[in-house]
Amino acid sequence: MKLQVAIDVLSTEAALELAGKVAEYVDIIELGTPLVKSEGLSAITAVKEAHPDKIVFADLKTMDAGELEADIAFKAGADLVTVLGAADDSTIAGAVKAAKAHNKGVVVDLIGIEDKVARAKEVRALGAKFVEMHAGLDEQAKPGYDLNVLLNAGEEARVPFSVAGGVNLSTIAAVQRSGADVAVAGGAIYGADDPAVAAKELRAAII
Repeated sequence: MKLQVAIDVLSTEAALELAGKVAEYVDIIELGTPLVKSEGLSAITAVKEAHPDKIVFADLKTMDAGELEADIAFKAGADLVTVLGAADDSTIAGAVKAAKAHNKGVVVDLIGIEDKVARAKEVRALGAKFVEMHAGLDEQAKPGYDLNVLLNAGEEARVPFSVAGGVNLSTIAAVQRSGADVAVAGGAIYGADDPAVAAKELRAAII
């Protein structure tokens, strides 16, 4: 199972600083949506140039113009981009077309999707490299939030998937048992007193 760090900061400088601390322990460096919106494509380029050996994940959360948005992110240095599962099939197919042209990949983010299992199968058939079983920060803050909902959906869908939404040292073993291909840790790393130590501990917990 790969480890992905979600970098949810608002400046390229902060992103580079955090990435520099944790890169040796992670496989995928995700540039969060707020960062991309704040700094633009230059943030993608800067991180890829600083860490050419890492998979750089641009969390665009594209909802329309799939081919165009994926193309500009790939040209900026992204290896993976996200399209929302709620987008039209043609939007996902367009992003996949761009990915094939660049030999890159599209991840479909199932945030907000009620039937994640069914949609996961549909978007995988459209060419998604994997799907992200994702609960956003707002959803995680609601009373009764349970990571197991995501893990169960991933197990049932039987397609390559990542998990994002409460992955930390106490839950990462369960994430791995679910069969996830990628564990996405955000606050557990960037919110830690020492992000490098936090990333190292998560890496060590992956069997």
